[in-house]
Formats: sequence, C-alpha cells, structure tokens
Amino acid sequence: MTGSEVEFGINVSLDVYIPMRDGVRLATDIYRPALPDGDNAPGKFPVILGRTSYDKSNPVIWVDAVANFFTARGYVVMLQDLRGRGRSEGTGQYHHTANPNEGLDGFDTIEWAGAQEWCNGRVGMVGSSHGGIVQNMASLYRPPHLSALWVDVAPTNAFAYEARQGGAMGLHMFGALFLHGYDSQEIRDNPEATARIEQGAENLRELVWQTPFKRGSTPIAEVPHLEDILMHYYCDGVYNDFWAQESLDQTPHFGRMADIPAVYSGGWYDPFAMDVTGQFTQMAKLNTTAQKLIMGPWNHVRMRGAGTSSVGEVEFGPDAFWGDPVYNALRLAWFDRWLKDIDTGVENEAPVRIFVMGGGDGRRDAAGNMRHGGSWRTEEKWPLERAVPQSYFLDLAGALTAADAPAGSGPAGNNKVTWEHDPEHPVPSISANVTGFYEWVKLPEGMDSAYVPGRARMRSMIEDGPLHQKEAPGMTGARPPYPLLADRSDVMVFQTPALEEDIEVTGASEVRLWISSSAPDTDFTAKLLDIYPPSEDYPDGFHLPLVDSILRARFREGFDHEAFLQPGEIYEIVIPLPPISNVFAAGHRIRLDVASSNFPRFDINPNTGEPMGRHTHQEVARNTVHFGPEQPSRIVLPIIPAR
Repeated sequence: MTGSEVEFGINVSLDVYIPMRDGVRLATDIYRPALPDGDNAPGKFPVILGRTSYDKSNPVIWVDAVANFFTARGYVVMLQDLRGRGRSEGTGQYHHTANPNEGLDGFDTIEWAGAQEWCNGRVGMVGSSHGGIVQNMASLYRPPHLSALWVDVAPTNAFAYEARQGGAMGLHMFGALFLHGYDSQEIRDNPEATARIEQGAENLRELVWQTPFKRGSTPIAEVPHLEDILMHYYCDGVYNDFWAQESLDQTPHFGRMADIPAVYSGGWYDPFAMDVTGQFTQMAKLNTTAQKLIMGPWNHVRMRGAGTSSVGEVEFGPDAFWGDPVYNALRLAWFDRWLKDIDTGVENEAPVRIFVMGGGDGRRDAAGNMRHGGSWRTEEKWPLERAVPQSYFLDLAGALTAADAPAGSGPAGNNKVTWEHDPEHPVPSISANVTGFYEWVKLPEGMDSAYVPGRARMRSMIEDGPLHQKEAPGMTGARPPYPLLADRSDVMVFQTPALEEDIEVTGASEVRLWISSSAPDTDFTAKLLDIYPPSEDYPDGFHLPLVDSILRARFREGFDHEAFLQPGEIYEIVIPLPPISNVFAAGHRIRLDVASSNFPRFDINPNTGEPMGRHTHQEVARNTVHFGPEQPSRIVLPIIPAR
C-alpha cells in the first residue's frame, strides 16, 4: 500500500504558548492541514513534533523539511523552541544540553498535543542532534500519546563522545557554545555582548590556543549559564554528578524509555556513531516494538538538506546520496505505519541498514574528490554476529601484522618506539568527526553584519569529513613544509603490507598499547586509515582516515578517578575506536597512526599532571610504545569473513 499523498493546504498558528507544569510557556508553531477554501481540515490527525534549540522558524531545517512536507500529507506539525531559547519563556534556564526540565517539558508538550480535538491521539517526534536528545529525554518519561520516534545523530552520553572523549575535551563543543551564545536570550538586547561573541567566533582558530580557559577570559562569559557549561566541559575530566544528569547521559536509563517504534540514524563520520549504534543495540534488546538502525557514510549533517554523495574529499557514489527527498520519503513511510496504520511494509524490512564504504577506483572525479565508493547492505543485528576479532600486532619496523600472537622482540633494548610530544607543536587535525566547530568568516570592511546572518558565515574550522592526511596552509597548527602526517617525527605509523585480497572491517575496534612516558600525564591517540597506493591522481597515495580516538593517560583505569603515571613505568592502555564499515581493497594497506595530540579536535595535554583545565605551564613529554610477547601492542579489528 502506498503512503500518504499531498492533499492539503497549510494553516499556521505562530507562537502558540503551551504551558509547562511549572508555569513556563513554550512557544510553538502549529501547522494544520487546510481545505482549499482555507478552513482547517475536519477530523483528527497524527502529530509530528520537533523541539529545537536552533530556532523553530528556520525555513530549511524545520519549515520546508518538516512542516510543509508532513502537513500537506495529513499531519499536524508542531515546532517548538526549547525552554529559554527562541521565543519561549524561561530565560536563563537553558544550559546547552544539560537541561534538567527537558524530559518533563517533552512530556507536557506531547500530552498537550494528544488532548487537542484535532489530534488522533498519536504523536511522533523528529529531530537531529539536540533534536534527537530531546526525543530520548521525552521517551524517558513515557508520555502516553508518544507513539513513534526518528532519532537522528543524537549523542546519548555527552561525556563519552560529545565533550570528553577519552578524557580529553572535544574542542568542537567550545565552538558550538559560540553559536548558542550568539542567539541566547540573555544578551539579545545587549549589542556589545553579541558583538563580543561574534568577534570570538570570527577568531576561533586563535582562541583555541589560549588555554587554559579561565572564567571571564573567553567571549562565552557574556552568557554566564553557558560559561558554566564550558568550564564543566573543560575541567571535569572525572565522570561526576554533572555528567550523570539524565539530560547528559541517558545510557543508564534506556530501560525507562517508552517501548515504541524508533529509528536511530547516523553516519560513520559523525562524532556520535558509537552513541547511535549503541542505543539501537540496547533498545532492540529491551523493546518488543520495531527498532531500526541506519548508518551511512555521512558526517553530522550530510544526510539531510540538499544532500550529497561526497564528504570531505571523498566521493561515495550515487547510492550515498540522500538529502531531504530520500530522508523524508523514509520518515513518511515510518510515521504512516505507526501513526496512521497504513501498511507501508516498514516492519517487514531488515532492522539494520549500513553503508559499506569502499570498492571505488580511487581516481579523482570532476569535482576533485577521490572515488572511494560503497554500497548499502541490510543486516539482522548490530554488531554483526559473524564479525571475527582479528589482532594486528605492532612492531619496531612499523609493521602491522595479523597474527594470533606477536612476533619475538627486537634486539635487546630495542623493542619500542619513542617520540616527543611538544604541546607547542601538536599534531594538527587535518579532518575529524566533529560538529558545531564553526568559525565565522569575517566580513569585508564596511559591510554591516546585520545584513549577513551569522549562520550564513559559518564554516567548520576542521573539515568534518575525510581529507588526505597531509598538512596544508590554512589548517590550524599546520606549518611549512606541510608534511604528510605519516612523515612527522611525532606520529608513529604502523601498516600492513599491500593486501592480497579485500578485507572488510565492520564494527567497533580496539587499540591496546603498552606505553610509558616521562610525564605524569600525557595523551595517546589512535587513528585507523585505509591507504591507497600511489597513482597518477595521488602520487603519495590517498591516506583515507576512517576513525580515531584518544586516551588521557590519567584515566587509563577508568573515568571515575585519576591515576598518574610513574615516569618510565610500563602500563597497558585501551583506546576504543567507534564503529565503521569499510572494505580495504586488495593493494591497499591497513594503517594505524599513534601519536599524543590531535589538535584542535582535542585539547592539548600540557604533560604536567596539574588539575584538569588549570595548568600553569607546559612540558615536552617523551612517550613510548612497547612491543613484543611481554608487551603485545595491537589493534583488534572486526573482520567480516568473505561469503
């Protein structure tokens, strides 16, 4: 059976103020199906609810993509500014994603909608990123009228992958706070404060060097509630009561969520790939209703909007192209089934749909992108049960060898590699899985910023998608002669010989290193790459980054306490890598890069062991990775056997 067709006009009621249980009213735009004569269509309709911290009247993200699309097809659409944002009440009660009222506000809004005479009693929710968090928060309180979800690119644990990955601060959240500060209610009548945040956003690549961040030292101080959040993000390396708030960490509460049909969608180059896949895995175990996972070759935004089949410098082929036309067709089929009882067949589809990257010819296309290719595949579970964990051991010669055990040690005293981590010259982030890391392009002299909205000037300070791993002018931290990262003395490279056959890696990986350091605390980073052989288009080959992570050594025993290193003592550390799905083609190499910085993706460890975010100086650390039977440093990859 086909789904809903366009059959209605649209009537809009702007800024309907819906009361919350504590009396705060949230501004909500309500779009209702209309008849040709302009009257509201009679009868009852399901509701699609979107709650946002980014302006409910955004014409592209919300009005065109959600309100106009679904209302014309027989849905009432409600778009709401969160408490303390946009035109809603509650000034001073917005704390980025640490909002204690979030779940109850969602509950009250859903139940208000369900009680209206034009509602058929079923409410579905949509939204990406923060718009996905608010869906999860509402679901925790199980509003009776909530009937289906589509949760897109949503972090479920802000500590783990949003703000404190591996114990280091994800500096993209520093950038994101400028966006939330610029349009905050607290300073909307204060042009001087707004101008300071605007100027800070224009100079973001200078500000990220000015650590440690101190209260009053950054433009975020213009909005005290957001400065509080910045200081938590920057200084709270231990998982504490702040991080345990349900608005920041829903993972311990998955069992409280409503047992309703839900889709979880994300991308391999999105910073929250582990959150999205992890939530699906847990909800599929806990729930009796349909749960689905969709993972594509996208970053945080490329699935939606105008759509594209490329990310960064990499082309994934026509199957990777989605954009709002494809996205909305799938969302419509989902909500038609669960909110209108239309048999769209979605419950008969495989629960997991993943894009397996790779298979392209590696040539440069007309747009200048490298053709890596890929294709969609359906699965019954995540993670894949047929995945076989395979250890690839590191050795002194820079090899990465698949084996059941490491080879013997090298010459006496020579079973290790050592490098210097200089905080003044960190390894630059050529590209990375980030979101909201927006610097604002400076306007030509004499042009009034009032005529060029801030959002129109935003560009990611780090390319949020894969680039060939070579420094270049304009990259933060890059310096002449702009080497390949593989040629830097502070990047340890381990790679396989050219592969004799294709190898598929699908799932999360794990890097286990035996390390020592001259410092009481330092960082170790790990990056997995697919290395193309040299070609006419890419004389150095194309060094394709797939996934990376970090571990601040003081948290090697866990994030509930700090444990400092004893200089020269050897420790085992584990660096989990978020999931990917990639075919390493015959002739390629699997490569692991190990270093001690990845800036500005993560803040720089000063190597002093001082309190987090309050260091007084920096030191150069001599860091070492050890090899051999007694220290079997390795990466463990989930290999999918050939069928």
